[in-house]
Amino acid sequence: MSEWLKTFLPPWTHGWLAAVPLVLKVALILLAALALRWLLRRLIARVSTRYDLPPEIGVFARRITGFLVGFGALLLVLRAFGVSGMVLWSAFTGFAAVAAVAFFAAWSVLTNLFCAVLLLITRPFRLHDHIELLESSDKPGLRGRVVDMSLIFVTLAETHPGGGESLLRVPNSLFFQRATRRWRGEPEPLPAPQPQDGGGGSASSPMSGGGGSSILSNFP
Repeated sequence: MSEWLKTFLPPWTHGWLAAVPLVLKVALILLAALALRWLLRRLIARVSTRYDLPPEIGVFARRITGFLVGFGALLLVLRAFGVSGMVLWSAFTGFAAVAAVAFFAAWSVLTNLFCAVLLLITRPFRLHDHIELLESSDKPGLRGRVVDMSLIFVTLAETHPGGGESLLRVPNSLFFQRATRRWRGEPEPLPAPQPQDGGGGSASSPMSGGGGSSILSNFP
């Protein structure tokens, strides 16, 4: 087929014809990976709807299947470029060994991964719930609406009294170190912090306002 195409193409393009099968093979692999990923997402969504599964299970399933499909497509593309299976396996085992050493060096990462599994099993809260991590009985903690749950963080959407929202990423291990309050509805926003006057000119200072005038009135 390449010889037939050379009769219709200029001579400077003949050197690129050898790469056409490789490009087509890579394009087919990527298209097949995207189609498989789309089918798996549809299947996960249908199973979650039919069996009324928690949204967190659907999120984790989509991420795991997406990673597996992407990793398999990467291996097939590298194999299409002529990389042998032994080289791929050696590279994978070397990367896994380095990743294992890095994970064991960072205990917090392993802790968050294990806590993510515990959060999925125990389900102290779900997506779109309003929760608060209490620091103590008299101090407000971290409060927000759960918008995402990953293997490392739980993302909370905060609503500020003056308007506007922000995202707060809380490590998973923190939910097993503090008490968690789960609101049944949307809680009231926290009051804005009062500015503190360090110069002693506020009304609550003992040397100003009502307290200061009563002391000075005793002197002639």
